[in-house]
This record gives sequence, C-alpha cells and structure tokens, in this order.
Amino acid sequence: MFSFPPPDFNAKNKKKVAEIYQALNSDPTDVAALRRMAISEGGLLTDEIRREVWPKLLNVNISDPPPQSGKDLRQMSKDYQQVLLDVRRSLRRFPPGMPDEEREGLQEELIDIILLVLERNPQLHYYQGYHDIVVTFLLVVGERLATSLVEKLSTHHLRDFMDPTMDNTKHILNYLMPIIDQVNPELHDFMQSAEVGTIFALSWLITWFGHVLMDFRHVVRLYDFFLACHPLMPIYFAAVIPQDLPYETLISRAGDIFLQFPPSELAREAAAKQQAERMAASTFKDFELASAQQRPDMVLRQRFRGLLQPEAQTKDVLTKPRTNRFVKLAVMGLTVALGAAALAVVKSALEWAPKFQLQLFP
Repeated sequence: MFSFPPPDFNAKNKKKVAEIYQALNSDPTDVAALRRMAISEGGLLTDEIRREVWPKLLNVNISDPPPQSGKDLRQMSKDYQQVLLDVRRSLRRFPPGMPDEEREGLQEELIDIILLVLERNPQLHYYQGYHDIVVTFLLVVGERLATSLVEKLSTHHLRDFMDPTMDNTKHILNYLMPIIDQVNPELHDFMQSAEVGTIFALSWLITWFGHVLMDFRHVVRLYDFFLACHPLMPIYFAAVIPQDLPYETLISRAGDIFLQFPPSELAREAAAKQQAERMAASTFKDFELASAQQRPDMVLRQRFRGLLQPEAQTKDVLTKPRTNRFVKLAVMGLTVALGAAALAVVKSALEWAPKFQLQLFP
C-alpha cells in the first residue's frame, strides 16, 4: 500500500483523529459518528485511518476475506481482455515516481480483484471506468481488503452501473438537470438551449471522479464523502462542480442541495425526462457526440451503438464557449456551513441504508 504524506496535523486535526478513534473503539462501533467524520472538513485525513473506517462504512468484516477462486479467471473470464487493456492504460492513476516493478505488481493485483469480484457476482457486468474505482481502494487498503470493499460497493452503490444495459445509469444522469434547475435556473436554461445534455458528467459519475482528478488526495477525500452518504451523492456533487474545484466548499454545497432536494423529489421529473428521451428521434445523440472525450464509458457506449443516429457522429456540441459557461456552477447552491448539514446528510444516509449497512460491528 502506498501512503501519501498526512495533512498538517494542527490542533483541530488532532482532535478529529481522537474523535474518530473514539468512535472506532466504541462498543458497538459508532458508525454514525464515523459518517460525520468522513463528511466533515478534511474527511478521514489519512490512509491509515481510511483502512480502519472504510470497512465500517461499508459493513465489511475485515477478518473474513472473500475466498480465492480455484479457477483460472484470466483464461475463463469474458472480460479479461478488456480489463487488461484498461489496466494497462491506467499508468497515471499510480503515484508519480513509483518504481515500475511495484506499479506492475499492483496492476496485476488490480486485474485479479476485478475478475474475482465479477466471477463471484455473475449478475454484475464490467464497464470501462470500473477499474478507476477499484485502483483507488487497492492503493489505500491493499489487495485483500480492497477485494471485500469493492465487492460490497459493486453490489450496492455501483450496482446500477453494472447492469447489462445503461438504462439505470441514464436514469441517474437524468437527475442532474433537475438539481441544476432547482439551484441555478439560469444555468439550467442555458444548458437546455445549448443542448449539451448530461453526457459530460458520465465519466465523473461512473468513476466517482477518479478518472478525471489528477491529485490522489482529492480522489480519496471524495471517496470519504461518497462512502458516508446516499449512493446518489456523486450526481449532487456533479451539479456543483466548477473548474477550480474548491473541494470542501463543493462537498458542503452538495450536502446542502441533497437536503433541500432529496432524490424522492427529483425521481418523478427524472423518470418523465427518461420516458421522453425514449420517444425522441435523437435519443442518444449527445451520447455519441461526446464519445471521443469519454474514454471510461466506452463499454457503456457500445451497449447503445446500435441505437445511435448516423448523423450524430460528425458533430460536436461540447464546444469551448459552452463548456466555459460551466464556471457558473462555482457560485451555485447555498453557503450553509457543513457542520449542521453533515448531521442531516448522515441521518439521511442511515435512513436510506439497507439492513446490511445498519448492522454494527462487535
């Protein structure tokens, strides 16, 4: 496991570390407190802490790892060649300066984790970009624990992305415009008139921003947040993301917007939009137009290739003037401090969580 330098441990951070370990050592473990710590400013602070807290957030028993397969998965898996290609292209996801031998070893472990999870869960379908999520867990917690965490995550938070079709993924993307409409109607109207669609956010959503962020510290900070919240939180975060990425402010705004406009209020509008798109002649137009810029969703695109309109392959709506307007997202949302919002977001996550997540560790 590769450890990044810890943040500056001032008095505030030291106090937070003490509170995290107090929650970990409680009997039973105070999972609600750990969720608050993961959401609040700075997240879980270090990878050492994440190795202890992430399993608690996902209710994974670290003393009961998944059994290794007795099969030669690289020979038998229908996904092996695609996984191999994706992992070979993942060089930038590893820390700069890491020795080639160490990185190559981690890439082999990355392949093994993915194939084992897929073999143990045949209902799951691999998508390009999944490896960007798995590598984050591998780098933080190591192969053995990453396998358990990724398996739990894949059967719950990521489940909609791993269907044989993209219907559920598109439905989640359809939440984006209603959220923007609620908090910034002007931007919403501009995006509607510009016909940019929502495909620009697809790689953000299906990789939990792991594919697009260059600094690994930012990636794990977001993973702290997402693991502690409702599975739809990444789409709320996408609605507030500007170009300069002030992460703590964005996390606060995403939490505030989630509380003001929960998924239950957006579901009807998103469903109506999805039904309308199914009937439109240009159903997948924006999907194809952005294809050259969205490597992580290539496998997802292929599932729809037969439905694309031929004329959609020669135009590009994601022009510079339009994408520059996304800077307006920087001022979107409310500016309520995270403290009170964190408590409510955690409460919402706990109310949503299925029984497997509500069980406390001995």
